[in-house]
Amino acid sequence: MDAIRTESLTKKYALGWRRGKLLALDRLTLHVHEGEVYGLLGPNGSGKSTTLKLILDLVAPTEGAVWVFDTPATKVASRLHIGFLPENPYFYRYLTGAETLEFYGQLCGLSGTAMQRRIDELLDLVGLEHARDRRLAGYSKGMLQRIGLAQALVHDPKLLLLDEPTAGVDPIGSKDIRDMILRLKEMGKTVLLSSHLLAQVQDVCDRIGVLNLGRMILEGEVDKLISDQRRLSITVQDLSEPGRAKVEEAVLSVGAKMVSVEHPQTTLEHLFLDAVGRDERGAGEHD
Repeated sequence: MDAIRTESLTKKYALGWRRGKLLALDRLTLHVHEGEVYGLLGPNGSGKSTTLKLILDLVAPTEGAVWVFDTPATKVASRLHIGFLPENPYFYRYLTGAETLEFYGQLCGLSGTAMQRRIDELLDLVGLEHARDRRLAGYSKGMLQRIGLAQALVHDPKLLLLDEPTAGVDPIGSKDIRDMILRLKEMGKTVLLSSHLLAQVQDVCDRIGVLNLGRMILEGEVDKLISDQRRLSITVQDLSEPGRAKVEEAVLSVGAKMVSVEHPQTTLEHLFLDAVGRDERGAGEHD
């Protein structure tokens, strides 16, 4: 089953009187499989945030439709299984970490010992047990992102939407969040991750999709996409100096043992920049 499915999803924003409309998303067809980590990449203004808002039904599509676990996104029931961490989450900074999770737990209908047990589990999961009684005003940026991830998990959703989860976080905090995403995958959660930190996406995502100017320009499994099919690497052993000159003619003819033949990998950053650079459409599309 697809955790998220979109068909010809399009969104146009009115620019004001006689200024036409901005095409933010152009006929996006997307399938995020249950249990995978999917990375949604793209430069600023590519349509990533619009896509998340459409999945959450925060804005209505101009055309097309979205389903979450086969339930239309327009139905409230579709959001019962979603946890969301926005790019810049807002919290009541006078609350402690534990009080913040209790607040969101009550909003999700939790109470009593079940909620307290859930709070303990989440604080342990995100590594904030030591700061449970500290006010959020004293939290670092990385700690705030982790408490944000905990609130997104408070109702034990099957699907998580993470919008730039490591924005402004130092390298140690970024690694912690990356490790948590991998733990969520091990727990069977589906994660849709929007990010511009390509190295991190490469480490945690099963598949990626690259948006540019509202259109999907590249999609596939990370391992296959970053395998450079234009080059071939051959590793041999017991190859003498005279044999090196004859390698291009035939490796086997010089008595060498073939150890491996593989395509060396490029980086996700190079793949991303190359895909966006080859997209020949203009810098904006109005109608």
